[in-house]
Amino acid sequence: PQGPCRPPRPRPQDSVGLSAPAPATIRRRADFLAANKGLRAPMPGFVLLVRHRGDGDPAMRLGITVTKKIGGAVVRNRMKRGLRAPAREVLPGEGFQGADHILIGREGGIGRDFGMLRAELSRALGKLKKGVRPEPVEGLSFSSSTASEEGRGFDRLSPNGGGT
Repeated sequence: PQGPCRPPRPRPQDSVGLSAPAPATIRRRADFLAANKGLRAPMPGFVLLVRHRGDGDPAMRLGITVTKKIGGAVVRNRMKRGLRAPAREVLPGEGFQGADHILIGREGGIGRDFGMLRAELSRALGKLKKGVRPEPVEGLSFSSSTASEEGRGFDRLSPNGGGT
């Protein structure tokens, strides 16, 4: 430092490794519709949809949607915030790498507290990791286990890994 000014002060250090990065946000309608063809885990407060993208990117993405049937804009936004917080906490450790995770708010999720939603999300991801048969999606049937498992992405999804 030249001149009469005093030397620069040390700056506060950036936080390092205190929390995992939040999953990227899904914004395109086509991505939400594509996730509807993936795995499904219904819970009392929400429905979790998981679909492996298959693009080689290991990043997880998160999308949250709440229909107008649940309530007005204030209620829907409050519910989205309530679902976003546990998802940002649980998904980095328990989610599927390289997959889209969609949370669809249900009417039962309006009054649920953070701890209950976090436990339900962990349970839903656990069900999908164990391969518990998800509820059928419209237009798909479970006629043979091999065909349905291949068509629904069981062979492509593995916990915390892009492939099998």
